Amino acid sequence: MHVKILTDSACDLPLAFYRNAGVTLLPLKVQLDGNEYEDIKMIQPKMVYEAIRNGKTPKTSQVSPFLFEKIFTDMAEKNEDGLYIAFSSQLSGTYQTAMMILDQVKEKYPDFGLTIVDTKCASVGQGLIVKEAAKLAADGASKETILKDVRFRAQHMEHLFTVEDLEYLAKGGRVSKASAFLGGLLNIKPLLNMEDGKLVPIEKIRGKKKLLHRLIEVMYERGAHLSEQTIGISQADNEETAEEIRRMIEEAFHPKEIYISDIGSAIGSHTGAGTIAVFFLNQLP
Repeated sequence: MHVKILTDSACDLPLAFYRNAGVTLLPLKVQLDGNEYEDIKMIQPKMVYEAIRNGKTPKTSQVSPFLFEKIFTDMAEKNEDGLYIAFSSQLSGTYQTAMMILDQVKEKYPDFGLTIVDTKCASVGQGLIVKEAAKLAADGASKETILKDVRFRAQHMEHLFTVEDLEYLAKGGRVSKASAFLGGLLNIKPLLNMEDGKLVPIEKIRGKKKLLHRLIEVMYERGAHLSEQTIGISQADNEETAEEIRRMIEEAFHPKEIYISDIGSAIGSHTGAGTIAVFFLNQLP
């Protein structure tokens, strides 16, 4: 039986990917200027960054419970087998809502075979897992095989990222206002990662050049067989730095592939413009 792959827009894959790979998109929501938009489908990240620059604070919310119910019920009625690869439960209530709706749908359709995985990942870290799962599903792999791969990659996916301005993370309660102010003053850039699905600052580095070199060093320290991997880069209105880091990664590791994607409106609402993130595995399947 073919395994249907579902994911939410927090994985920051472009709209064309869903059409081409046959993956079901569950969009998060972005609220701006009194309007609510579906991430990727109805709002472009540039709109969000423009709003932030003009002093506005976009808000985000999880995938609509109604949409979960509609899609899950439709799958259950068609007796489809599926796997929903979800955004970190530490950063959004989306996973918890999906689990709740699944329980409700199963009351009516007890044999419904949907499995939901909390990846504890975000952006292209989640996206790389989805891409691999879609490839396996297209090749006719069993659900057990796909699930094993998804869980392994989720457990071993490294997220390294930096933000242009600590102010955006401060607004979201990610860092203190004082450290945000100090950062801007001294050109100090934070290097952050994900630990058990949460955002954790690991170092503060003065100046962009030093920061990018340190990022490559941390990849050396944490990555496994990077030449055999697809390495992900996501960027928020910062193509120049994304290209610079791509060249540095290419030179240092000669990976199998480097996949670059834009940070979507939902995640971009919290990071602001200028964010750069790099994703790779610390162990290979």
